[in-house]
Amino acid sequence: MAKVRPFRGVRPPRKFVTEVASRPYDVLNSEEARAEAEGNEKSLYHIIKPEIDFEPGTDEHDPKVYNKAVDNFNAFQQKGWLVQDEKPLYYIYAQTMDGRTQYGFVIAANVDDYMEGRIKKHELTRRDKEEDRMKHVRINNANIEPVFFAFPDNDELEKIIRDVTSGEAEYDFTAPDGFGHHFWVINDDVLINRITELFDAIPALYIADGHHRTAAAALVGNEKARQNPVHTGSEEYNYFLAVAFPASHLKIIDYNRVVKDLNGLTPSEFIKALDKDFIVEEKGETEYRPERLHNFSLYVDGKWYSMTAREGTYDDNDPIGQLDVTISSDLILRDILGIHDLRSDKRIDFVGGIRGLGELKRRVDSGEMKMALALYPVSMAQLMNIADTGNIMPPKTTWFEPKLRSGLVIHKLDD
Repeated sequence: MAKVRPFRGVRPPRKFVTEVASRPYDVLNSEEARAEAEGNEKSLYHIIKPEIDFEPGTDEHDPKVYNKAVDNFNAFQQKGWLVQDEKPLYYIYAQTMDGRTQYGFVIAANVDDYMEGRIKKHELTRRDKEEDRMKHVRINNANIEPVFFAFPDNDELEKIIRDVTSGEAEYDFTAPDGFGHHFWVINDDVLINRITELFDAIPALYIADGHHRTAAAALVGNEKARQNPVHTGSEEYNYFLAVAFPASHLKIIDYNRVVKDLNGLTPSEFIKALDKDFIVEEKGETEYRPERLHNFSLYVDGKWYSMTAREGTYDDNDPIGQLDVTISSDLILRDILGIHDLRSDKRIDFVGGIRGLGELKRRVDSGEMKMALALYPVSMAQLMNIADTGNIMPPKTTWFEPKLRSGLVIHKLDD
């Protein structure tokens, strides 16, 4: 069962929230963070991207950079830009994009749940990325940024969301990217206890986004448990910061591919090679978006094509084999274009669907790439099935948008 608990959040007073809140550390580089934080001493980038406080080009992994994060975190609290709540609370965080709002519970998730598989993952992680975030958690003794979870729908938790969000939000603003962010504080003790009980009946939580941050947070908590000779399991370091959304609230966006060459083939030869495993239909110059599972959109040589995988080329009884990313990786990228490792091959790049089909067309028309492939989005049911069966999704399968805004609330490991 999913063991969660409320926590004493460290968060900005309402008047400072738009200055403090930032995009997550891993969606922009140092130069972009420096530009976004320019003239704003309250920006969370000074804590999560503290290299911006040094000369451009400073290694973000330099020990002095991690130390600067601690100095800034302490300064934010001393100056009242971040203030800790007086008692353990839950919160509800909602995001609005394109007129659609998704609501999640801000919780302290349990380290043992991750270590023992009750918090389920669908991606592999890299140790170097884990270690970077582990250093950040260790030195700040806090989870500065949340991870993004999903959980199976629950009627009573859904009702709690409706009831709480019918009241005035603590924070309610639109970020520079146009996405809305809304945040409510739950301070009723009876309701707090009930939320804990309801999550305890949920068999598992699922990592939607933030596999490296989740692993780092859990591993640091596990370290602290091993190092404490009087460890009881109730210490705050046994928990880490997460936002958990009902699965039906979430929508996975397509994650598309662009390739630099056709492996020696002409466009017409490439189209002919596709005919073995796909029903290919030319759509001309009008953008074509995949309409269903196993249907793909191809842009090459100034034209759009619909491609539908032929029956027998995939296995809908196989959680991994049924994925369109698997079909395209095996039958197009590997068999025709000779791309075998999506993680390391420099001939391929990936484009989040938030950028639209126009970005695929632009990169091909510019001559940078030779072809673009758009995929039908993975569903939450597919993601959860893969996690439940202990499988791992191929690289670059899911894209969640909007990203969680960082800085709305922070979780300290020593309470």
